Amino acid sequence: MVIDRVKAYKTSLPFSGAFSHSRSTKTSAENIVVEVIAENGRITGYGEGAPRPGVTGESQESAMGSLGLLIRQDSFPWKLNDVLQIWDFVDGLPEGKEHNSAICALEMALLDALGKVQGRSVIQYFPQDFFSSRVCYGAMITLEDKEKILNMCNLIKGVGINNIKMKLGKDFQQNKNSLEAIKLVFGEDYVLRIDANNAWDFDSVRRLLPLLKEYNIRFVEQPLTPDEPDLPDFAQLMKNNGVTLVADELACSLSDVETIAKEDIYKMVNVRLSKCGGLRKSLGIIDYLRKNGISFQVGCHLGESGLLSAAGRVLCLLCRDALFYDGCYDSFLLKENITLEHVSFGPGGEAGPLDGPGLGVEINREALTRLSSDIALFKPFA
Repeated sequence: MVIDRVKAYKTSLPFSGAFSHSRSTKTSAENIVVEVIAENGRITGYGEGAPRPGVTGESQESAMGSLGLLIRQDSFPWKLNDVLQIWDFVDGLPEGKEHNSAICALEMALLDALGKVQGRSVIQYFPQDFFSSRVCYGAMITLEDKEKILNMCNLIKGVGINNIKMKLGKDFQQNKNSLEAIKLVFGEDYVLRIDANNAWDFDSVRRLLPLLKEYNIRFVEQPLTPDEPDLPDFAQLMKNNGVTLVADELACSLSDVETIAKEDIYKMVNVRLSKCGGLRKSLGIIDYLRKNGISFQVGCHLGESGLLSAAGRVLCLLCRDALFYDGCYDSFLLKENITLEHVSFGPGGEAGPLDGPGLGVEINREALTRLSSDIALFKPFA
């Protein structure tokens, strides 16, 4: 397969409403989409990245610049016939996180195109040692008032899900109201994970500790800033109260995860495709976590389209040993999608492999063009 050109799109995906966490409120997701065009336009592969300044330091602009640098690498497979060429390309890129969303989008588009040419699902390009034919996704609740959270909880319960990840903030009473809403709807029948997005300090945690106990919270995702001087004492306090600390923004690369293992503060890692640089790099991180006895969950970024949801489904199905699965929320969160189909789960959060070659989704080209503000074109060197 000869790749003729590569297009990159700055895409804004509108949400069905406003969604909040402790640091911001968003009405749209600012992502990038990569289109690999091969065989005189007969084959097109697509990938998506979610650059987030507060996670990897990337913006849409920097991710578009990264794509230009990546595509101009000598190892970029303009003539692509074997998946090993993609692995050689990705493995030869420098460590770090500043290009991760671009790597994710580009790798995904190459795999999608290759899968379509070879009539294979992307999932077939990876080891099947931990493969599962079905996974069950959890639900996510953003930072809202109590009435909205009650409505969300009733919807979540209605589809048979009781595994919930909830955003909490700095305000004690708002946090208490959110947790009360969970219990009002689910009673004692729920598994609750908390994501504070670095909003807490040690003093606020001391105030919140009774709530963690009362509502049986066992997992808290990166609640303090990385430079918090009391972090070791905080970690011990959480451990003494049966709470597992989960690393997220701190864990964007294999070297990050190696540091986390040495410091022995976080006992679980949230692996997200765009944050970690795509499927190859994410599975490398997960393999390291397995060998070092550190738990992990497969997560997502708010505002992923059907493209990233489809790739996330691949990662989930390859990881039956993940403790939790988040993602495939596009039919619930997005006002408009750029795939013809929504990639979402069924009753109970259950989901399996997608049909068809590549990622198993078709792009809505009209929507992609309309929702994109800038398009870059890359061709092989003469």
